[in-house]
Amino acid sequence: MPDPELSPVRSSLPTAASHFGAYVLADAARALQAAADTQPPVSPLPAPPAVDVPAADLRRILGGPSGLGTASLRFAPREAPPAPPPALSSSALPSSPEEGSPIPGLYHHPVAAPDPVRVEEVSRRIKAWAVDEVDLFPEDWEDQFDGFSVGRYMVACHPDAPTVDHLMLATRLMVAENAVDDCYCEDHGGSPVGLGGRLLLAHTTLDPLHTTAEYQPQWARSLHSDAPRRAYRSAMEYFLQEAGPSQADRYRHDMARLHMGYLAEAAWAEQDHVPEVWEYLAMRQFNNFRPCPTITDTVGGYELPADLHAQPAMQRVIALASNATTIVNDLYSYTKELASPGRHLNLPVVIAERENTCDREAYLKAVEVHNELMRDFETAAAAFAAACPVPSVQRFLRGVAAWVDGNHHWHQTNTYRYSLPDFW
Repeated sequence: MPDPELSPVRSSLPTAASHFGAYVLADAARALQAAADTQPPVSPLPAPPAVDVPAADLRRILGGPSGLGTASLRFAPREAPPAPPPALSSSALPSSPEEGSPIPGLYHHPVAAPDPVRVEEVSRRIKAWAVDEVDLFPEDWEDQFDGFSVGRYMVACHPDAPTVDHLMLATRLMVAENAVDDCYCEDHGGSPVGLGGRLLLAHTTLDPLHTTAEYQPQWARSLHSDAPRRAYRSAMEYFLQEAGPSQADRYRHDMARLHMGYLAEAAWAEQDHVPEVWEYLAMRQFNNFRPCPTITDTVGGYELPADLHAQPAMQRVIALASNATTIVNDLYSYTKELASPGRHLNLPVVIAERENTCDREAYLKAVEVHNELMRDFETAAAAFAAACPVPSVQRFLRGVAAWVDGNHHWHQTNTYRYSLPDFW
């Protein structure tokens, strides 16, 4: 099989493509059978046992890559985080606005600052794409676009991307997803009223309509009718130049999940309903960042075969990572959302309402929920890495872990958008 540390050359033979995943699974099965001769069997997740593998092999599997810029590519469970400090005075906050301040007690892994050369180039290219190719925003939104710092975000989340072109695949999709969220759901004219129709038509830019010759031209024209659809269409066209068929279909599926989550939240908004905490967390498993880490192999220039991506253990890892990163967003955007018109659902708000606690206690409990999700993610990832010693699996898991760490880094350091509540 191709070395997942390099960008494999795609075969043009249909038979090779259709059987590639089977070959990989066969390799994994042989490796597991060899391990089973000397080791006890491994139970399936979600309650993974300790996997007894030679210490040297486990260090190699979980150790990840080495070298400049790869410090965040780890997914072995870490030590428990230190207890939060009793107080955080304003004098203790970093002096540089670029540094930000992590949430006290939040379980996270600091990462090195993303490569400034790549950040500058990705930022330049994404601005040109947004302005010149898809006419994404009017001039008075430019400061908000720049303040989002999407170049720094994507470089931090994808440290193994082989080229800037690969980074741009993720960057365009991220910007397009945010355009849909802002313009259809949130700050810039969004509304729960009629959201389903808008999202369905936008989704056809990712999952094309197959209809009659009479109606095809009308649909094609609709893809340019507003900024979110223009952005989705263009970003997906670029993505398809690099992604294989299964990678593209995986992304479409995860975007359908995202859109379903948008609709659930919109329905609650129309009813002025605050869900139970467990219901909110269920919604957040769909309305979350999952489409971003799920493409880490495409951005990395390799492919995790569909058979391996679909494994229940891998699906659990991806879901836990996506849930944890989305609660990070709830926590860092808390004060921003409180200052916005209307009621914005986030985990601290729902906990306060449904469990009848004060704002501070609800926020601190939301931190605990995040920390538990993070530890479950790392435990599940480590168990699956040991149970399935296939190079593409190992690299994909490292990529998801890097996305989790980079996502936190961006939230922490984006002081243009976020500030912490005064709860410590």
